[in-house]
Amino acid sequence: MIQKKETDAVCPVILSVPAEYEYLKGRERGAYLSRYARYALEISGRKSGYEFIPPDLLSKDENGAPLPVNGKYWSVTHKPEYAGGVFALKPVGIDIEKIRLCSPLIFKKIADDREWNLTAASEPLGLFFRFWTSKEAVLKAAGTGIKGLSECKIAKISDEHHLIIAYKHEEWLVEHFYFDGHIASVVTNGYDVNWICYDEITDIPLPPSKGESAICF
Repeated sequence: MIQKKETDAVCPVILSVPAEYEYLKGRERGAYLSRYARYALEISGRKSGYEFIPPDLLSKDENGAPLPVNGKYWSVTHKPEYAGGVFALKPVGIDIEKIRLCSPLIFKKIADDREWNLTAASEPLGLFFRFWTSKEAVLKAAGTGIKGLSECKIAKISDEHHLIIAYKHEEWLVEHFYFDGHIASVVTNGYDVNWICYDEITDIPLPPSKGESAICF
């Protein structure tokens, strides 16, 4: 494979969902958001200097974990208002959540008392979504999914934008990006992170229909 100039930086791409697609419901909406997240993935590949390959080479294992292609790892995520994708040279995971009110009962499901006591943060809701998206990103990178949540632990809170998770006898470095009432978290593997967020859909062309796009690797 002939490669362009690649970067060791992780380049997560976040795209706002166009207002004209908000009417979609059910499976149709899910299919659109999935395709849109892969369009974000394509842009991440371009920003990283990777070559183009057909999107049908992006596959998942029996547990739904993305399989690396040509030595490149990938992850996607989507929510009603935003979709995201990222390529990396090591296992990677990305997750987006809207920061919103939720039941305190779920707090203990996401983190135990030791984890909550790592900081004296005055805004537990924001910390909850840091923990949630970070653990989701790590579980994606590890390829285990939500079933590994109970073993995925916050080891250290470095600052408002970084924390470390202990999982499967490894330390996973995570970086956060805050935007429009949302938080995105990505596994960095120690690389620099170049966040790319398109708030206005006019910044980029709309994603083509399924089967029309090539993924940039």
